[in-house]
Amino acid sequence: MHDAGDRIDTSTAHSARVYDYILGGKDHYPVDAEAGDTMCEHWPALPVHMLENRRFMHRAAHYLAKDQGIRQFLDIGTGLPTAPNLHEVAQKVAPDSRVVYVDNDPIVLAHARALLQGTREGATAYIDADMYDPDAILNSPEFRALIDLKEPVGLMVIGILHFILPPDDRRLVQRLLEPLPAGSFLAMTIGTADFAPEEVGRVAEEYTQQGMPMALRDLATATSFFDGMDLVEPGVTQVHTWRPGAEQEGIDARAIAMYGAVARKP
Repeated sequence: MHDAGDRIDTSTAHSARVYDYILGGKDHYPVDAEAGDTMCEHWPALPVHMLENRRFMHRAAHYLAKDQGIRQFLDIGTGLPTAPNLHEVAQKVAPDSRVVYVDNDPIVLAHARALLQGTREGATAYIDADMYDPDAILNSPEFRALIDLKEPVGLMVIGILHFILPPDDRRLVQRLLEPLPAGSFLAMTIGTADFAPEEVGRVAEEYTQQGMPMALRDLATATSFFDGMDLVEPGVTQVHTWRPGAEQEGIDARAIAMYGAVARKP
């Protein structure tokens, strides 16, 4: 991990660091703060939206660990450590849970040791790889060491698909699902402009200007990513309405630009 710092580009904004800044973290640079401030001017609800995307991950992981007995997870596009992390959610339910984190951002790589503090019974690993190269993920020694492909896997694709443009989006999701056995699950969030088209459109334009082009999808398109799988109730919904808790009370639908769903591979 010694070279991670050398790869960090502090002259351009990065999605993981903008996310960190907007959620009140400290792992970002002035360029990320500037981009985040501009985006929040375009759409003041952005922090609420980002927080609810994160909370969806927490609820989905808890559901998979507690209700479906999933004990191994593959987390694509991990982002910066923001407690609780996926392994903390899963290992609270089942201390022997195993989590493989994947990200290609060097600042995330630099923080990987913070992510790797799991329980004694369970295990965590971090792969420095890109979703655009799924074979590098699936063939990595970390994946092979921690993930038993004879047992179901929880594949988490949270807050990243809107940065994967067609036609790569479907191909990459399918390639990651392909080796996972029947009974595995896909938990995914998918960016949309269905509820605040003007504001979210301006945020997408800002991301594009910062070198991070975005693909926003309507409900039908979002739902089609789960074709051939068995959707868990309530299906594809805005993230704050997927099995909500008390924290989700009173949230305005116009503040959420993300669909979320969990589906089982038959």
